[in-house]
Amino acid sequence: MAGASALALPFGNAFAQKAEFTLKYGNNLPIAHPMNVRAAEMATKINAESKGRIAFEVYPNNQLGNDTDMLSQARSGALDFFTLSPLILGTLVPAAQISGVGFAFKDYGQVWPAMDGDLGVHVRKQIEGASTLFAFEKIWDNGYRQITTSTRPVNQPEDLKGMKIRIPPSPFWVSMFKAFEAAPATINFAEVYSSLQTKVVDAQENPLAIIATAKLNEVQKYCSLTNHMWDGFWFLGNKKSFERLPADLRAIVSSNVNAAGLKQRDDVRQLNDNLLADLKGKGMIINTTNADLFRAKLRSANFYADWHKKFGDEAWAVLEKYTGKLA
Repeated sequence: MAGASALALPFGNAFAQKAEFTLKYGNNLPIAHPMNVRAAEMATKINAESKGRIAFEVYPNNQLGNDTDMLSQARSGALDFFTLSPLILGTLVPAAQISGVGFAFKDYGQVWPAMDGDLGVHVRKQIEGASTLFAFEKIWDNGYRQITTSTRPVNQPEDLKGMKIRIPPSPFWVSMFKAFEAAPATINFAEVYSSLQTKVVDAQENPLAIIATAKLNEVQKYCSLTNHMWDGFWFLGNKKSFERLPADLRAIVSSNVNAAGLKQRDDVRQLNDNLLADLKGKGMIINTTNADLFRAKLRSANFYADWHKKFGDEAWAVLEKYTGKLA
């Protein structure tokens, strides 16, 4: 945790004595992750462009608590900004989960037009209408999620049957892995490494950038490239906290958050391109999969039909505008 404290200090203390506004941003990722690299750069720019009127402080690596804690703090205004997966945000704003429908987006050529276009607009409206939060325009990237295990590779849907797999605390994830007849366990990210190490669960799923920066290869043998969900991070703000800023300072924060998000997307893509070789070199056994097999299993389990009903015809039509027909 010493490293986490060190990251927060330069952003706050240099300006804290004279700043009119101290803004705190928390996340759950290690300092080495592209999110925190770009957040550090972003905070420096915000503080400089505001001429010291803002002291923007970054608290990485669960320093302010786990996802559930920080979401509560952001909702109350105790935390000004927070980055969260749309799928976990779905516990508060169910409509936010639609971008994570299993095996929906085939590649980034579908993801970014959707999230920067009508699907992103739809989700942001739902967030703002259903909570004390709002989301900035450019969603940050988490990446396509992959499955790692300590017991066996996942080559086809049947390999998931009965598997004890850690998932984030979200009913959406539960329903998908139950459709695959797995045994999902909801555990906050802060406890993932220890849960794998002590065999509370045998598997987990995350993008490669998180698998690598959280060193999950130390407690997992297999990495199956399932690409089962695209996942991002909405950069969320507390509405009242943000609105107390004068318009010129809001503009400085918004432009830098969105610009950093675009840079972070490129960072994650480049990192993922290089990580497979790195993980193989550290002893992980990598395998690829056929998405059509998994999509067919979800279709037969009525996963798509059930979530179509929950999201509603309008939202589902916006999703399929970018993904093509799912069910």
